[in-house]
Parts: sequence; structure tokens; C-alpha cells
Amino acid sequence: MKHKERVVKKVLWFAAGITVGVLAAHQFNQTAQGKKIFAELDSKIKDFSDALVDGYHERESELRAAIGDAGDTVKDTVKKAAAK
Repeated sequence: MKHKERVVKKVLWFAAGITVGVLAAHQFNQTAQGKKIFAELDSKIKDFSDALVDGYHERESELRAAIGDAGDTVKDTVKKAAAK
């Protein structure tokens, strides 16, 4: 079998697997237990993404403060050099 044919076959199997998974999840979500599980999963994903965003903003603030400090140091150095 040619390389291209193997790749196409793998892609088709991958797509079929995704389709079956989506259909199974949809059917499972129709049950009370499925709705409960998906609601918990959604809540955990939201908590995780909120933590990522908070961490990103915290680190961004730290970096901006560091850049500001470095900028002040450069300005002071330039002023001192110009005064000489």
C-alpha cells in the first residue's frame, strides 16, 4: 500500500472515531446521569481555564513591572552619562 493511501486510511479511521465518540457523548448526555457528569466536567474545565487566565494576567503584571523597572534604570543611566 502506498504511503498516501495509508495516510488517507488513517485519517478516515480518525474521522470515524471522532464521529462515533460525538454520537455516543450526545446519547449519553440525554440521560440524567450524563447531564450531571457533563455539567461537572464543564464546571471543572471552567475552573481550570479561569486559573490559567488568572495566572497569565499575574505573570503579565510581573513582567510589565520588571520592564518598567528596567526602563527606569536605563533612563537613569542615560541621564547620568549625559550629565558627565
